[in-house]
Amino acid sequence: MKKRTPVSAIMTKNVIAVNKTDDLETAERLIKQNNIRHIPVVSGEVIIGMLSYTDLLRISFAEATNEYDNEIETVIYNMFTIDQVMTKNVMTVNSETTIKEVAEILAKHEFHALPVLENGELVGIVTTTDLINYLIDQF
Repeated sequence: MKKRTPVSAIMTKNVIAVNKTDDLETAERLIKQNNIRHIPVVSGEVIIGMLSYTDLLRISFAEATNEYDNEIETVIYNMFTIDQVMTKNVMTVNSETTIKEVAEILAKHEFHALPVLENGELVGIVTTTDLINYLIDQF
């Protein structure tokens, strides 16, 4: 296993993000369509938060009762904005941060995803799944 491998080797580069002005239905649709669990929230080019599928489940009673009842889900989602639900003060890394350093951050802070920035611009996202897949490839 290479100790100095940069996170750019395993991160997802084609990042799907939502704008803080988007609605929660849009965020959920993107999460489900793209089979992802975390989505960066941006304002223009600046990352201002992270939204996870778990965040959506916390506010959605519809998921627990009837997954096909979009009317209930719409009412609940209309009660909140992305800004109210997302995690703010997001920790980020750059593309040269080592995979080991990323793993230490994720473990210490109990995060499951980190946005990767270069010169303040979102260039990727790395998740615990990316790390596990990297470890599997090493054996």
